Formats: sequence, C-alpha cells, structure tokens
Amino acid sequence: MIVVSAKELTKAYGTDVILDRVSFHINKGERIGIIGINGAGKTTLLRMLTGEMPCESGEFFISGDMRIGYLKQDGGFDSQNTVIQEVEGLFAHFPQMEQEMERLLADIEKAGDSPESMKLAAKYDALHERYKEQGGYTYKSEMTGILSSMAFKEDSYGKKIASLSGGEKTRLALACLLLSKPDILFLDEPTNHLDIGTLKWLEQYLKSYKGTIVLVSHDRYFLDETVTRIFEIENHKLHIYEGNYSFYATERRARREAELRKYEKQQKEIQRQEEIVRRFKQHGTEKLAKRAASREKRLSAMEVVERPDGGHGKMKLNFREDFKSGRDVLLAEDLSKSFGYGSGKVDLFRSVELDIKRGERVCIVGSNGIGKTTLLKILMGDLNSNTGRIKIGHNVSFGYYDQGQQLLNGANTVIGELQEAYRLYSDTDMRNILGRFLFRGESVFLPVSSLSGGEKARLALLKLMLSGANVLILDEPTNHLDIESKEVFEEALMEFPGTAIIVSHDRYFLNRIPTRIMELTASGMENYLGAYDYYVEKKQQQLQSGKKYLESLARQGKDAESGQAAESRQTGEKDLSPAERRRRQKEREAEQRRLARKKQSLEERIEVLEGEIKALEEDLSTEETMTDHVRLTEISQALAEKKEESERKYEEWLLLQE
Repeated sequence: MIVVSAKELTKAYGTDVILDRVSFHINKGERIGIIGINGAGKTTLLRMLTGEMPCESGEFFISGDMRIGYLKQDGGFDSQNTVIQEVEGLFAHFPQMEQEMERLLADIEKAGDSPESMKLAAKYDALHERYKEQGGYTYKSEMTGILSSMAFKEDSYGKKIASLSGGEKTRLALACLLLSKPDILFLDEPTNHLDIGTLKWLEQYLKSYKGTIVLVSHDRYFLDETVTRIFEIENHKLHIYEGNYSFYATERRARREAELRKYEKQQKEIQRQEEIVRRFKQHGTEKLAKRAASREKRLSAMEVVERPDGGHGKMKLNFREDFKSGRDVLLAEDLSKSFGYGSGKVDLFRSVELDIKRGERVCIVGSNGIGKTTLLKILMGDLNSNTGRIKIGHNVSFGYYDQGQQLLNGANTVIGELQEAYRLYSDTDMRNILGRFLFRGESVFLPVSSLSGGEKARLALLKLMLSGANVLILDEPTNHLDIESKEVFEEALMEFPGTAIIVSHDRYFLNRIPTRIMELTASGMENYLGAYDYYVEKKQQQLQSGKKYLESLARQGKDAESGQAAESRQTGEKDLSPAERRRRQKEREAEQRRLARKKQSLEERIEVLEGEIKALEEDLSTEETMTDHVRLTEISQALAEKKEESERKYEEWLLLQE
C-alpha cells in the first residue's frame, strides 16, 4: 500500500534550483534514508512533505488516514514548561477519560436499578474499552521508559525547557515524537547529540516500529542498521537504491563508473562530430555546408550527459607531517580530573593510563559527560590534571581539531582566517587551497561567523592540514560533515603517516579508522585492540563474564554459609582423615574471610558513593547551578554516573547477602 507519493516536485529560491522534478513513492512500513551533501535539499524535501513549505511545481500525496510526526532540527517547545509537562501534554486525553469514567461510575451508583443505569453502564464500558485500547493503563510506564532511554532521569523531570542544552532538547523532541506513535515518522538528523548507548536503543526501537519512517542522517552505521531504501539527492535530482547504506555505497560506485563511461563516450562523440563539422565548413561547398548545418542542429538538440560529481566537487584533503616524531609519542600515568571543591566537587575520571606509539590511530569512546574532551586538553597541556603525570615524546607536534570550532575567529573572513595563521602563502595560493575545500568565488570573503556547521568544519580541517603537525588530536571530527566529506576525511587519515588521537561517537568511522579503541570510564581507561565491532563483541563478553562472576560469588557465599553439613553431603567428609578435614575447614574459613572483606569493601564504597550523590544533588538544586547551563549539564551527568555505579555495587552486595 502506497502511503506517500510524489511526482515531479520542484523547489527553487529565485534562480537557485534546489530540487528539480523529483518523483518517488513510499509503501507502508518502509524505512527510507535520505542522504546528500550539505545544502542538497534533504531538509527542504521533508518540509515539503510535511506541508511546512510549498513547492514551485509538481504534486505529492500522503494517505489521508495517516498521522504524521516530524522531528525537526530545532525542538519547538514552550521554554517555560518543564520536561515532564511537555511529555504529559501528549497524554492529556487520558486524565480526561479517567475523570469521565469516575463521573459515570458515580452516576451509575446514583441511578440504582433504573433503565438509565443500563445506558450509563454501556457508555462506561465503551469508554473503558477505548481507554484500555489506547494504552491508558500503560502510558505512564511507557513515558518513563522512553524518557529514561533518552537519558532523562526522574530528577530531571522538573527542569525548565529554557535550561536544557541543545542535545537535551533534541533528545526530548525525539522522546515526545516516539511517544505520540504517528503512522509516518519524518526524522531530520535524529542521531545528533546522542551517545552510542542511546543510538543503539534508538536503532532497536525503530527496527521494531510498525509505522513508516523517512529520515535524514549522515550517520552511516545508523543508516545501515535502520533503513531499507536510500534516497540520494544529488545535483537537484533524486536517485533511489533498494537497500541500506552499505548496499548504496557499492551500487553508487558502480553507477558513477557507468555514468563516467557514458559521459566520456558522449564527449568523444561530440568532439568527433565537431571535428567533422569543422572540416565540412573548411571546404566551403554548398553541399558540405548543409551537412555541417544538419550535424550542428543534431548536436544542439543532443541531451548532454553531466559529468559525475561535476555539480559540487569533492573536498581534497591530505594530512602531512613536517617532521617525524619519536617512536614514543605520549605516556600518561594515573591521570585524574575533578571540578569544584567540597560538597560541589565533581569527579570525572581517575587512574587513566596511556601509552601511545608513532603511527597509531587511537579512538577514545565513552559516555557523554565522562570527560573525553577534558582528557584531550590535559594531554595537550591546556588543562592540568589533579593527579598523575604526562611525558611527551621527542619531536612531537600537536594539531588540534575542536568539535565546536571555537578556535576559529568569527570576525575574520574565510581567507582572512587562513592569512592570519599562515602568512607565507600568497593570495593566489590561498584561493587555490580554499578551492580544494569548496570555498570558491566570493565565498572566500564570507565572515566565519556566517558559515554553516559543515563549512566551519571544512575550514578547521584545512587549517589542521596546513599545520604540518605529526600528532593529530581530533574531537568529534565527523560532526557537521556530510557523507562524502567524511569519506574524504577518512581516506586522508588512513594515509597520514603520523599519529592520531580521536574522540568520536561515529560508529562507521570507528569501524574504519582505529588501530585500537580506548574506553574512558570513571575508574580509568580500558584498551581494545581492534575496531568498533570488536570492541562491542569484547564488551558483551565482559558483561557475560561479570554476570557469571557475580553468580559465582553468590554460590560461594551460600556454600560457605552452609558449613560442614553441606560439605559432608558433597564429599563424604566423615570418611576423610583428621588432617584432610582440618585442611578443608581452614579453606572454608579463608573463603568466609575473603567474602567478608569483599562485603566490607562494597559497603565502604557504597557509603562513599551515597555521600557523593547527596553532595551532587545538593549542588544541583542551588540557584547558581540552575542558572549555569554548562555546570548543570556536567553535574547531572556526573550524578547519573554515580547512581549507576551505586546500583552495580548494591547488586554485588545483595548477591553476597543471599
């Protein structure tokens, strides 16, 4: 069943054509991924389909019985509402239905055995059935479940929308949309600001979603996991691929090779015909002149094949190092970092160890707020750690990519930003270099402050390329880059002979780039000698091992408490020699002492954690914190980490109690 169809949709701003005669259809239950370079018209297409933007020509159809949900890149909330008020607003009809059912019950009681009572009872039964079918008994648990999955704990329900960060607003908008359960989901960059854990949850949710999904995303791993068809917008046209992103990437290469061959063949034919026309004209006879005119007419009527990639070009990037570093690049021992003092102290991480060699590509992962960016700044010397030491190797030269592009001067023009950093290049050289990064014509004189996120990312990468650094420190470098730019960037990184230390949540990137992955946690750094899929596999194994370990502790505790009677039942101790019985008794006593020490250690850690949680909760409620969005986010994230650790320790303690 077709639920969305479009025929020759066209959108332009003046003479600037965005979409040109785009046609497609979408069947019920399909999951469509829309991709293309920044500015290709992906969001424009979504806005047209949701009725937020008119089209110049063409038409589209959406089945009339379909409820539409649209996740925009901005939330559209009432800034004075709280988180829970926005979510509860979606279910306002349930309290109304509950009040109506209570009123009907009261009326039934008053009516007694009269005929009116039967009518009221039938009305109540119908309303109750509708209430149950629509989820009246489950909506509260579903609401808290999805909020929790979007990293909103119960203590954040009272936060004002105005105090939320951009990432929190995105997550809240996504939670509200999923809770409303529309028949067709239109999602514009739903993966922005989500950490790996939340991304995995969202993937599983969308896989099991019964409705139709149309989403715009630059996250290739996410597209692989969630979509069944790809719509690519390129050069104002739409190309359809019947598969996920990996299928699209393979088919696209084959299509472009075929298009290039077709283009080159046509160009040869055009050149041959032009040469014939030129020769006919040279002879000057009337007969040949007519033939020349005929061939020229056919040439002018020919539909010329556009050169693949000719419309926008690709960023050209290659990292070089001015000189090699020593084999030992960076050594860090026992690093820890915390902010604040006393009751307001927030611990990010402790006991971090690093040993990085020349030529490695190390990717650092970890939950939001754990301190990954802070760690990068400590390694470069921009921040001090609370404990530990760092040793920088011989001839090490750092180049830093900042995910927020705070190192760019918004008051400069694009070309002025480069000239300020690299004065030895002439204006012509600068223009040529900028052209490689798609800054052409008058765009080189645009103020940096007016650039889009993708344009700022390209400019920051260009400055990094020119730096000649032999150690690249990269903080979320693929944010804001479109898919083609990501691929160019990844190729440049893999060819770079120096060392790279990278923080990233991009799982497709994490599967291609790292020689090893390091996970930053509150208690240190874990090493995984492989790419992302290997990291996930090892994490799963560790989780299973941890579960088995806890079960083993519980069994040991039960065995120790059961005493000699249980031991006797299992081994027939009465038949053992006195020396063997004494040895086994000592082993049991030693095991009991070990379990007692383990239990005491857990109790001490739980006590410390409870103190830290109480201090963080007190700090969270102060007026100073509530007005400082950055600090509010840091404390909220630290609090979530402490609570998670506390729950784990309690679980271990309870198993020892059994």
